[in-house]
Amino acid sequence: MGAGSPGTNIFWALALISTLSLIHPSEGDRTRMYRRDAFLSKESVLDMAPSSYDDQYKGCTEAMEAEIPKLFQYEYSSNKDFAEAWDSATFQWEERKGKMVVPSGFKDQYAIAIFAYTSNGPLHKIFNEAVRQTGQSREYYLRNFNFKVLHYYLTRALQMLDAVESPTCHKVFRGIKGVRFKSEPRKPVRFGQFTSSSKDDQSALSFGEDTFFSIHTCYGVNIRNFSFFPGEEEVLIPPFEKFKVTDFNTVSRKNIITLQSVEKSSVYNCEFVKERRCKASWCPFSSATGPRVEILKIIPICWLIFLWDPLGALLLP
Repeated sequence: MGAGSPGTNIFWALALISTLSLIHPSEGDRTRMYRRDAFLSKESVLDMAPSSYDDQYKGCTEAMEAEIPKLFQYEYSSNKDFAEAWDSATFQWEERKGKMVVPSGFKDQYAIAIFAYTSNGPLHKIFNEAVRQTGQSREYYLRNFNFKVLHYYLTRALQMLDAVESPTCHKVFRGIKGVRFKSEPRKPVRFGQFTSSSKDDQSALSFGEDTFFSIHTCYGVNIRNFSFFPGEEEVLIPPFEKFKVTDFNTVSRKNIITLQSVEKSSVYNCEFVKERRCKASWCPFSSATGPRVEILKIIPICWLIFLWDPLGALLLP
């Protein structure tokens, strides 16, 4: 790594922030964003987060909007952390929305979901832990995921804000304390959760130095105007954004990872609506949006070709 390279610059920044953090006046306040994204293990491999629930709700937003009111009543009454954060966020949004300009069709609930997520309570931690493991199966999502409303509203909020945001891509940073993520160049990865980052590298460093990410995101959204902590210059990255690792270095036991946005990649799509509405009739949306599921779609077609005798006879030796 040559002199003046991004990795070298980050090394000196890490050394400087280690000293300055001892006297940083707002360190106590800023630990909130670290807590929101904390992982439990000391070391972890950064991969495609195969157990993440990554629904983009492509083609079923109208159906979801019709299902949400009843689902909201259930989750609000049975999930104390969600209810408390939602109430606090609703008050915050009512205070601010008169001064805000939002996209056409952007509902109050979308803004409230972002405020709830950024609130200084336990919701963000519990929610992200659930998102990271709920994709282990469709059945697990339907039976055990108690944040269906928040997941949908957050996803729609980011999608609608992203559609009108300029520039569409951001250079952001993310510092992690207590976890050293490992990876390698050219590897495809996802965070697999709603991931907080900052446009300010020094702000990101103040949250932790064990792993430091330099990220080029094209689906992350600047949520400064919808945050309890607008000074953080936060960009929120959705679970389904796929990145390529372009650089990985270890400097003084600190891992430095550079990521480049590639595309959106999901395994799940519209699972709640499919369960409610698509058992008796066909639904006009795909079952998923990622490469893994495209392969699964091809397999039944191949079987049909070989089982259909006239055509199969032409293909078999």
